[in-house]
Amino acid sequence: MGKRGGKAEPETVVGAQTLRLDKWIWFARFQRSRETCADLVRKGHVRVNSRKVTQPGAMVRPGDVLTLALPGKTVVIEITGLAGRREGAALAAGLYRSVENDAHQGAKND
Repeated sequence: MGKRGGKAEPETVVGAQTLRLDKWIWFARFQRSRETCADLVRKGHVRVNSRKVTQPGAMVRPGDVLTLALPGKTVVIEITGLAGRREGAALAAGLYRSVENDAHQGAKND
């Protein structure tokens, strides 16, 4: 995918509506290897829509909210896209949006 004047977007899977959880976490660059992504899921450190998931092959789709208990921090994100392959960090960041910031903003406004 070359640069042609606009902001680059991740290559999406044409026609795909779901993707394996471990693969999505790896594509989004939350871990360095797919095996560590699968281990993260197997050990119960991942929730999909508030439900603990222990199967790396569980399917996720845009709109799902993931809670990832990573070493030293917990990340809550909403999936906004699916990728066809692992891309650079800037493109991977386009696959999700932070939900934590939304929750903190709401608390400040109350």
